[in-house]
Amino acid sequence: MSDNAVLRLREQRLAQSTRPFLARGSRAIRCQTCLLPTRNCICATREIHQAASRFCLVMFDTEPMKPSNTGRLIADVLPDTQAFLWSRTQTDPALLEAIADPGRQAYVVFPASFATPPRQVFTQVPAGSKPPLFIMLDGTWNEARKMFRKSPYLDNLPVFSLDVSVSSGYILREASRPELHCTVEVAAALLEKAGDLDASAGLSRHFTHFRTQYLAGKPHHPVHQLTAKNEESL
Repeated sequence: MSDNAVLRLREQRLAQSTRPFLARGSRAIRCQTCLLPTRNCICATREIHQAASRFCLVMFDTEPMKPSNTGRLIADVLPDTQAFLWSRTQTDPALLEAIADPGRQAYVVFPASFATPPRQVFTQVPAGSKPPLFIMLDGTWNEARKMFRKSPYLDNLPVFSLDVSVSSGYILREASRPELHCTVEVAAALLEKAGDLDASAGLSRHFTHFRTQYLAGKPHHPVHQLTAKNEESL
């Protein structure tokens, strides 16, 4: 198993469960690293990249256990990624330490419309600023809003807002709004904004391959049917 912060968090969350976690497609035999069906495993194609930017994933409840979660892809490509389970009442001291790192500028990645004055909102990394720590609230849209509202340790941090006018290419889960993007898509865009172009391109490639292989593991999806047809013709 790769040394992946989200996978470590998954093991922690599974250990806390009082009953087995059954995701969609739970009968499939899965690779325990990429969480895809073993025939669709993408571990061999994983690329490691270095970046000046760093990510801190704050994940809602069962999010790290879901095979469709894409925050794990960030930790695949960027080994310095950190991941924490969100709690309204108990905050991991290591999360607070990461936020307070004097060598980095922490930003909460969220739509600008939710930031009320005098909270600062950035759409670009300021020239000459410290390397960014992008704090990603990883969950469904409703869960992310809850984390944003009920995490007082984030209240004094500036918000980093992206233009999300382009439709998402996620399609692994149904979004509540067409302009919502999955965690890894946002991360790739943030890396590009921060000038980490190689890491951004590598993360986008990893996501594209993951999405293709994820859909290929769904028996009734056209990607699976095309893959099966190609294998039969070999």
